[in-house]
Amino acid sequence: LMSKATSVLALLYAVRNAGIEKADVEYVIDCAEEACGDMNQRGGGNFAKAAAEVAGLVSASGSDARGFCAAPTHALIEAAALVKSGAYKCVAVTAGGCTAKLGMNGKDHIKKGLPILEDCLGGFCVILAENDGVNPEIDLSMLGRHSVGTGSAPQNVIGSLVADPLDRAGMKITDIDKFSPEMQNPDITKPAGAGDVPLANYKMIAALAVKRGELDRKEIGEFPAKHGLTGWAPTQGHIPSGVPYVGFAREDILEGKIKNAMIIGKGSLFLGRMTNLFDGVSFVIHGNTKAQEEAAAGVSEDEVKGLIAKAMKEFAATLIAE
Repeated sequence: LMSKATSVLALLYAVRNAGIEKADVEYVIDCAEEACGDMNQRGGGNFAKAAAEVAGLVSASGSDARGFCAAPTHALIEAAALVKSGAYKCVAVTAGGCTAKLGMNGKDHIKKGLPILEDCLGGFCVILAENDGVNPEIDLSMLGRHSVGTGSAPQNVIGSLVADPLDRAGMKITDIDKFSPEMQNPDITKPAGAGDVPLANYKMIAALAVKRGELDRKEIGEFPAKHGLTGWAPTQGHIPSGVPYVGFAREDILEGKIKNAMIIGKGSLFLGRMTNLFDGVSFVIHGNTKAQEEAAAGVSEDEVKGLIAKAMKEFAATLIAE
């Protein structure tokens, strides 16, 4: 119920902030870590459609995506693919907070004689729609993934999520302006004994860049400030996992502060006790390329319509003259 309620709130804010109508949303993907079902099938679902109903998204269907902390990035890639393929024109990716994580974190704080520092439920929603020629794009040609054969060594994980997709695009690690991995608030995680999680990620990415000859060893200390972000998100599993920067990345790209950003979602699948595998996926957001693509194609759709209209007008004029 807590997860559903906070997801509904996120959906309502996202629809309002995106300036769209509720009826415009055709599909909803919920990517929280909670499960719902009946007494026989505990995880049957469906949070997405249940939240869409309360939010009044009358045109929407939906389904749930699960993958521990990596689920939001999985869901955003799936949503982008659905829109790009034309299956749906507008998809909402949403997730509510997680009370289980509040208990876990609070327990660690109390052990150390501290008050419970995290007293909120997180939630987020991202609206993905057809290319409007203005807003940034998710580049589906630059996807990182932790495959079954990747292994669980940290360098292998970071390599598969960061280096591999950039290699395929002919880019270097330093070509990405901002990286958004696990964006937990260090003011919450440090007292609990988990350290500064985002900073640890940036150090690993910087070390990989040094190993690849793309960064001088002396610049490792500067890398987090230049290509990273200070963690600020609630530490509720999926909530801080890459996705908190998506909205800010959109603003930063539109304002010209950055050219691109890589969103990285990592998940501890082994916690489900179905596998010992780790998990993770990543994607790159960059500025809108619709104008360049149309220029490369030669003639845009609007220009074609204009040419047809002009030809029809001239044809009509000849008929009148005759």
